[in-house]
Amino acid sequence: MCGIVGVLGEHEVAPLLVESLKRLEYRGYDSAGIATVNDGCLDRRRAVGKLVNLSDLLVHEPLAGKAGIGHTRWATHGAATTGNAHPHRSGPVAVVHNGIIENFRDLRTELAAAGLTPESETDTETVALLTRLYMDRGLSPREAAAATLGRLEGAFALLFLFDGEDDLMIAARKGSPLAIGHGAGEMFVGSDAIALAPMTDRITYLEEGDYAFVTRAGAEIYDQHGHRANRDIARIDLGQTRVEKAGYKHFMAKEIAEQPAVLGDALAHYLKDGAINLPEGLDFAALDRLTMVACGTAFYACSVAKYWFEQLAGLPVEIDVASEFRYREPPLPSRSWALFVSQSGETADTLAALRYCAERVEKTLAVVNVPTSSIARDCDVALPIMAGIEVGVASTKAFSCQLLVLAVLALKAGVDRGHLSPEALAGHIATLRALPGLMNQALGASTEIEALAGRIAEAQDVLFLGRGPMYPLAMEGALKLKEISYIHAEGYASGELKHGPIALIDRNVPVVVMAPHDRLFDKTVSNMQEVMARHGQVLLISDAKGLREASEGTWARLKMPEVAEPFAPILYAIPAQLLAYFTAIAKGTDVDQPRNLAKSVTVE
Repeated sequence: MCGIVGVLGEHEVAPLLVESLKRLEYRGYDSAGIATVNDGCLDRRRAVGKLVNLSDLLVHEPLAGKAGIGHTRWATHGAATTGNAHPHRSGPVAVVHNGIIENFRDLRTELAAAGLTPESETDTETVALLTRLYMDRGLSPREAAAATLGRLEGAFALLFLFDGEDDLMIAARKGSPLAIGHGAGEMFVGSDAIALAPMTDRITYLEEGDYAFVTRAGAEIYDQHGHRANRDIARIDLGQTRVEKAGYKHFMAKEIAEQPAVLGDALAHYLKDGAINLPEGLDFAALDRLTMVACGTAFYACSVAKYWFEQLAGLPVEIDVASEFRYREPPLPSRSWALFVSQSGETADTLAALRYCAERVEKTLAVVNVPTSSIARDCDVALPIMAGIEVGVASTKAFSCQLLVLAVLALKAGVDRGHLSPEALAGHIATLRALPGLMNQALGASTEIEALAGRIAEAQDVLFLGRGPMYPLAMEGALKLKEISYIHAEGYASGELKHGPIALIDRNVPVVVMAPHDRLFDKTVSNMQEVMARHGQVLLISDAKGLREASEGTWARLKMPEVAEPFAPILYAIPAQLLAYFTAIAKGTDVDQPRNLAKSVTVE
């Protein structure tokens, strides 16, 4: 969730560290800091809040040195304070850390017995204290760090810097990503290739359990068993790591507007010459069940896709939130596959669920936005969603592209299992191909949605309703509104309203009804009438036919282009996202970096 960067350079590193951390701001954070070694002396600077506060501090208290590490922290153990900010230092060692050290309390007890007590509330400081203890006992920095790593339980990406060592960083990963960048007489470490992009395009991704001794001459990498390991150097496309708003006020606005284009890219990749283009070996014919696991917005994408797989392919599907699935330890049929959806490809709970399934199912599939991510590398088959870098914490274009890839998989399953005729398949492919154009039309309603958002911004509670595959989209719409406007919102199946939630309805509760004119439209309208009979303020989002039939008595209406079943959720994601965006604007919240949230969730 946090950002890590390290530099062994030929020039002053403080400006490089801060600039690299700025490229990781999209992850979400609440404090930041850097440490450097200058003429053998280790020192650090830390500040609460945005990176501008750290930059201001460095103006008044400069930090020299050509070797350094930096960090943006999203608070887990301990509040967002200067004392809890990274880097953490104990004597000759400074450490930055992503993840959670689960046994830090036991280690603290041991350290206290040795006379070493923490100055912060964090689990991370334990790593620095333990390394110091080993160094006090005569171990070298390399030996002390290796000994410390052997004692840690939990998930971590760690970067160590040492007093008196101008040409050494030690990096380690277990359950949290970390990459090494190679330069000309310089070396770099980062939690994200984006952070390293301005400095190098040659990247080595550490594997699970790896640790590395990094000097300006290169990196010595060891695997989890302590054996020397050879890891490939990959070249990254620097153009794909460019993070710019391109004239938009917010990244979220840019990413919403990009959806027709990125969906077109995904369509071009997965549908060629009127046929489905997927890797060989994906034959759904003999499957007894497909298990789909994800978190947050990706989970709602899976929830929509469950309808598609079951209706188009007759394939039983189980979906679960990764944080529940991994501890539920569910039995899995031998003739089953497991599919994992993650924007970052590093989501800790999803990655743990994948590792649980790896030995229990025939095949594991990943639907991810980062082809080099841990989930992509660990799955049997990785399917990129082609969305490009998504910076806004609230996922928009990645969600749409996840849906598109899942829709293509559902069509492939329908063909493999004999549920789709060639004519039906051609019709569904035509519907998918039409979506970028329909999305452009939907984006044309931005001004109208902005006006509606002013009313939503005044509400304390908002309900979203939908039926069939629009039900998970209602939950996704509510999540978007919660994430960036901080308004309490819930998404419900329309038919479930009268089983409890209808008690919430009054004239102060806007109710967003997402209802394309499909086979469930009349059912949805009946539920909508129940809301209006109790003075609920209904915003009906439908196509022209739906609005003609059912808009009487609604507070407001929003017209969407007509789209054939069952892929309306991909189109209707647009108004849900825009409504959240403009409501957040009206409330003056931080759209791209909402409070308490992070883009890449690499802790439990």
